[in-house]
Amino acid sequence: MSGIAGITSRMLEIQSMIDRLSPTPTPTVAAQAPATSFDDALGQAVKNVAGAQAAAAPQSPADVAWAEPGVPAELAKYGNGKVPAEALTQISGSNHRLWAPAAGAFEQLRAAAAKDGVDIGITDSYRSFDAQVDVAKRKGLYKNGGLAAVPGTSPHGWGVALDLKLDAKAQAWMRANAGDFGYVEDTPREPWHWVFKK
Repeated sequence: MSGIAGITSRMLEIQSMIDRLSPTPTPTVAAQAPATSFDDALGQAVKNVAGAQAAAAPQSPADVAWAEPGVPAELAKYGNGKVPAEALTQISGSNHRLWAPAAGAFEQLRAAAAKDGVDIGITDSYRSFDAQVDVAKRKGLYKNGGLAAVPGTSPHGWGVALDLKLDAKAQAWMRANAGDFGYVEDTPREPWHWVFKK
């Protein structure tokens, strides 16, 4: 079953890349026959992505520093949500893990915030494919008004995204300073979600 999940994850990654590059929209679940449940709709979305991704796979992740926007080339070989623990770095003082450059930049960011009297907590970091499916089931898909990316497309699955615990002071600090450390607030309706994009 893990082989199927890996293939599904890779297909979702490729669809995400196609969606960003393609001038014509790809079919959505809404264009298909109505699904009878969220699981059916999610399964159809994965199928749609799978068909398009096979044709658009990059020749080699080493061709560019990032295999596609938001995907570190050194992690692309694993697939979104399939990055092994040894390829991630634990953020000090927590159980959270990220891609090493993202973790290092966040630790520098957090230290700079602390010097300014700002406390920044972490609520979520790297998210496996199975965890992405769980979040999608619990919170609904973002494109349908929920708070979850289609499983296999989340930057959490590459270890480059954090969900942060921020009070008003910390949120203002992040908006003023996070870019200096490579972090951006890139998802409307989710002021806690920050992605490393350097």
